[in-house]
Amino acid sequence: MSPRVLVIGGGVIGAATAYFLAARHGLRATVLERDPSYRRASSALSASSIRQQFSSEINIRLSQASLEFFRRIGDELALDADTPQIGLTEQGYLFLASEAGVEALRANWAVQRACGASISLLDPEALAARLPWLDLAGIAAGALGEGGEGWFDGYAVLMAFRRKAISLGARFENADVDGIESAGGRFKAAHCRDGRRFDADALLIAAGAWSAPLAAQLGFDLPVRARKRDVFVLAAPAELPHCPLVIDASGVWFRPEGRGFIAGCPPRGEDIDDAPLEAIDHGLFDEVIWPALARRVPAFEALRVTGAWAGYYEFNTFDRNGIVGRLPGCANAFVGCGFSGHGMQQAPAVARALAELIALDRYRTLDLSPLSPQRLVERRPLLERNVI
Repeated sequence: MSPRVLVIGGGVIGAATAYFLAARHGLRATVLERDPSYRRASSALSASSIRQQFSSEINIRLSQASLEFFRRIGDELALDADTPQIGLTEQGYLFLASEAGVEALRANWAVQRACGASISLLDPEALAARLPWLDLAGIAAGALGEGGEGWFDGYAVLMAFRRKAISLGARFENADVDGIESAGGRFKAAHCRDGRRFDADALLIAAGAWSAPLAAQLGFDLPVRARKRDVFVLAAPAELPHCPLVIDASGVWFRPEGRGFIAGCPPRGEDIDDAPLEAIDHGLFDEVIWPALARRVPAFEALRVTGAWAGYYEFNTFDRNGIVGRLPGCANAFVGCGFSGHGMQQAPAVARALAELIALDRYRTLDLSPLSPQRLVERRPLLERNVI
């Protein structure tokens, strides 16, 4: 008899893992999702961009492997004549650095190039020639992705994984888990608020920002919290040819979206865990984002805000990298969360690896042991300098 796999969390990590378990290993998982509308799900509210400009090899490799999947997603996740369309746009990332940030930018670039990423390190003169609409005052250098970076429709990715997994036999249940049963260092069952019980031979916790309370019931302190990020939708008459996703030295970012742009930046002051998504900080735009945009792109003087939304980062307070692997102290429980803003872009590669670990007891295609929860026990953070 095939092992029964239970996944708590039907977002992109959970749905993609259910797909890979079925497609690659013949295992039909049961996925429990408390909000099948995905109204508050990080996967549905993500700005959904993908980059190779990280400072650690494991994050670069994850994005490279995921990009390969995104490029062929139409074939991989097609249902009869229904081919998923995710609008993958590879216009690159541009990280701008002041004089104080050049050394770090150059060090990151060296790691990226060693991993085969197509990134150009440009001085202000070269940047001005490539992107003449940029005001480069205070900028000493920029790192520009020449390929393999851009953005896509994250909700379309989530729905494509979900539909394909279901077609292969995965079950998605509307269920809110409030209890985890274990014995002898092994997971036994999940108990739901409506009284249902789901027994399984293996458990994957992929509940994003809400994973920590579940892991706590298995005796593990998971440092993952909900941190709100606001995204602003902009209309502007500006024409910015070949515009990549730009990360200013100030931390403000923007990119094209449809006929306009979207923009954001880290929140002001201290993050508040699980802040209401409805509480958009409009002062953040007025006081921080707009001045930075107008300074960096003179044509943005005439922009206006036409909308805004917020989503949760599943923020790993330990080292802001994904936590992936077997949960210490529970032999048949696994976790995939804590990606701190880059979970959507890394989902295909992470989910494929988790499916291998659950089904085969080992990684076969990409070794994700650097992201193991064991590093938390050993107080061994994974350094990633390029966090947005």
